[in-house]
Amino acid sequence: MKKLKILFLGTPDFAVETLSKLHQHFDIVGVVTAPDKPSGRGRKVNQSAIKKYACKQNIEVLQPTNLKSDSFQSDLKRLKPNLAIVVAFRMLPEKVWNFPKYGTFNIHASLLPNYRGAAPINWAIMNGEKETGVTSFFLDEKIDTGAIIDARRIQIEKGETAGSLHDKLMQLGADLAVETARAIAEERIETTLQTKLSENKEAPKLNKENTQIRWDQDADKILDFINGLYPYPLAWSSLEERERTIQIKVGKVEIDETIEQKAEIGDLIFGKNKLSVKAKNAWLSIQELKYPGKRMLKTQDFLNGYDQDKAVKMHSSES
Repeated sequence: MKKLKILFLGTPDFAVETLSKLHQHFDIVGVVTAPDKPSGRGRKVNQSAIKKYACKQNIEVLQPTNLKSDSFQSDLKRLKPNLAIVVAFRMLPEKVWNFPKYGTFNIHASLLPNYRGAAPINWAIMNGEKETGVTSFFLDEKIDTGAIIDARRIQIEKGETAGSLHDKLMQLGADLAVETARAIAEERIETTLQTKLSENKEAPKLNKENTQIRWDQDADKILDFINGLYPYPLAWSSLEERERTIQIKVGKVEIDETIEQKAEIGDLIFGKNKLSVKAKNAWLSIQELKYPGKRMLKTQDFLNGYDQDKAVKMHSSES
């Protein structure tokens, strides 16, 4: 059995569970994470979740701004890792992923080759998938295209949100990382090249354009879309008021079967402690929403201080 000396590369909370489990079984010679950066109104310097964990465990932390720099290469030669493991980190140059003797593998939160990209958890739910998972694969020169080592599948439950699925895949990915590292140590790795599907599903970075609600779609599709963006970054919609049009962020939504009134797509009905929007084939009751400059509120709390007479319609465009 090979003795592994692992360099771990990651930044967010999603990566901490994997590092923690690896640390229980293997020698972690160092971690690489994003540089500290100021955040919030007070511009307080914020450390990544990975750095916080590593410091508590007395694991050496590297925070290079340039992964191709001579100083970082010197650190690699000093630490002498023979395996690198990546979870939710930026793209690595070849001189980094090709440095360890046993290679560099990544844990990706999808069943590759589908949902390559920055937001696989969100897009799987947004697209109404019934199944997803995690994949371990060796890095190569492109993003999420390397040879697959192993994968684990999980069902996406009805009403699943990006937040709840994130936590499930975090645990599943951590277990897969340990199993993959152990297989490498025991020299029982078999890889499979990724095949190009007739229509690969991608997971691009989330932005303003691809997180806007389309009320002219079926209600179930809208529910999946909103759940896939909950609790972050949240789906949004244009709300037409009598004097202006604003952008609100929408949290939890349910199909409202109590309303039988015919209406145009985007029309609003205010009920007791609820706000409902007409979609293509049903009414949707918004359970939580975030008004500009305000925190997320349950709809009944929002309506307590809102002039309902000024709200006109929800739009699927900014105009």
